[in-house]
Amino acid sequence: MKVGRVADSYPQEGLSRGILRSETILVLALSLGASAVSALISFVGSLTKPGGLKDQAATLNGSYAPGRPWLDLAWQMFGIATALVPVALVAHLLIREGAGLRTIGFDRTRPWFDLGRGTLIAAGIGSAGLAFYLVARASGFNLTVVPESLPDVWWKFPVLILSAAENSVVEEVIVVAYLLRRLDQLGWSPMASLAASSVLRGSYHLYQGIGGFIGNMVMGVVFVLLYRRWGRVGPLVVAHTLLDIGAFVGYALLAGKVDWLPTP
Repeated sequence: MKVGRVADSYPQEGLSRGILRSETILVLALSLGASAVSALISFVGSLTKPGGLKDQAATLNGSYAPGRPWLDLAWQMFGIATALVPVALVAHLLIREGAGLRTIGFDRTRPWFDLGRGTLIAAGIGSAGLAFYLVARASGFNLTVVPESLPDVWWKFPVLILSAAENSVVEEVIVVAYLLRRLDQLGWSPMASLAASSVLRGSYHLYQGIGGFIGNMVMGVVFVLLYRRWGRVGPLVVAHTLLDIGAFVGYALLAGKVDWLPTP
């Protein structure tokens, strides 16, 4: 598989490398870079807590206002909307650059390509990822991941699906498309950019344990290589959305009903 560069040099506006570097740091500090630091602190807390990692739980979608469903829904929607603000910032920066979201393949010009390739990616990664998680947890390298603990109300599954879509857009647009473009413009080699993107992806999943870090880092390598090959982030967003929907909704339907799915 050929690894090339997606982004050309920065256009005639002539922004310095220092400005580009500061912009990239600020975008990450407002989004997944901050999540990586938070995940590291959480992981240290889990390591220093009495008991093994598998005896602790990491909840992904929990209630913000137990017993108050309408207030809970308002908080859920607020959280999803505000998490997308860094993506809006990235879109603004790309438009200002004279590129736009079409440059990274986050548009509607090739919907069937994005849907088809994304579905294939999800099918390939989904089963392998689940198997790796089960092995990592059984080996004591991972916390018990609880994809959802929402109340049984009418908005539960719509919110889980929206949460999956939000996670996917934020991660793939920022950690793959935007970050690779900026690192290319800063003169990083393709391999260095691949390492930065994949390690960052693993880092903000570290709250799940060593297994979460390694599994997501490997997924990050695959996603970067596919993005380099296709020049489109759309298939990655589709794949990630399907993977998260499978995890969130699947856990809601199966937790406590099958003996192979770990629960707290």
